[in-house]
Amino acid sequence: MAKLKLTINNRSREVDVDPETPLLWVLRDSIGLTGTKYSCGIGICGSCTVLIDGETARSCTIPVADAQEKSIVTIEGLAENADNPIIRAWLEEEVSQCGYCQPGQIITAAAFLKKKPRPTDTDIDTAMKDTLCRCGTYPRIRRAIHRVASEGGAK
Repeated sequence: MAKLKLTINNRSREVDVDPETPLLWVLRDSIGLTGTKYSCGIGICGSCTVLIDGETARSCTIPVADAQEKSIVTIEGLAENADNPIIRAWLEEEVSQCGYCQPGQIITAAAFLKKKPRPTDTDIDTAMKDTLCRCGTYPRIRRAIHRVASEGGAK
């Protein structure tokens, strides 16, 4: 066990965990931020996606020690802004069906829209293809991303 200092959603946190523990389990079990979901456990589905220094990262495969001295943003961090344009578009387009992958989808869309504020359908499909939605809400995800882009982008 080791005491590790993390910055999560602009807050300093200290955890006493094995440094090799996946960041996902520290977020969920040690800190109580359960919005980030566990699904495949090997980094291929995207349900566990968070932002680390503004880039998407699969938290199920990253040892928590590798996240020290970096800025981590979870779905809870995005949702702190009640008027977050991505979350608002997700609701207005009724994207969620079961909702399980949606935290990873929203985090992925947030990072994508920062890089590509006026995406095409192809841009969106390419950016979102590695975050799996078993319910198949991809057309609604695309509409929500276009809505955010047309309304001025992600904040």
